[in-house]
Amino acid sequence: MPRAVREQQMLDAAVRIFGRRGYRAASMDEIAELAGVSKPLVYLYLNSKEELFGACVRREAAALVDAVREGVGAASGERADRQLWGGLRAFFAHTAERPDGWAVLHGQARTQGEPFAAEVAAMRAEVLAFVTSLIVAAAREAHGDPLLPEREVAGLARALVGAAESLADWANADASVSGKEAAATLMRFAWAGLGGLLEGRGWESA
Repeated sequence: MPRAVREQQMLDAAVRIFGRRGYRAASMDEIAELAGVSKPLVYLYLNSKEELFGACVRREAAALVDAVREGVGAASGERADRQLWGGLRAFFAHTAERPDGWAVLHGQARTQGEPFAAEVAAMRAEVLAFVTSLIVAAAREAHGDPLLPEREVAGLARALVGAAESLADWANADASVSGKEAAATLMRFAWAGLGGLLEGRGWESA
């Protein structure tokens, strides 16, 4: 079997074990057994448990970003709300299809210190920049102001990404909640607020 194929098998097994048991409780013996290879071979390919976990984080982060970009890209040329909907649908579909990968990214890597937390932070920053650019473009178009500061909507983009992460945990923990339902819940909540912003109906504290 080609090395690249066998390595992906090892990563598949590692993501499943890390996602379900946690980084510290997971053992290389379990990973090797699930992958159908010897433990020495896992060490030969990936050197250590730490490097194996890092490879899992990088692979899952890249796959998630690619999925979101593809979802938005499928609605390219349409209104900003349709592009955002495409991205949210893709995000929730991906996290539902790869719950162990999501657990590695959102539940494990962020709590295991550097360099794992940095890998996840970089992925999150990329998604955040992508979402911010969508909202900024929509706001500038709605207000007829091509120079509308990005800062005006940057906080909303952060809130949206944070809410998506929370809802993904909810959907993955409750089998009765589909990815589409989670995406629709967030879209209804977000677009109600964003719609007010785009129409110039901002909320102000007393």
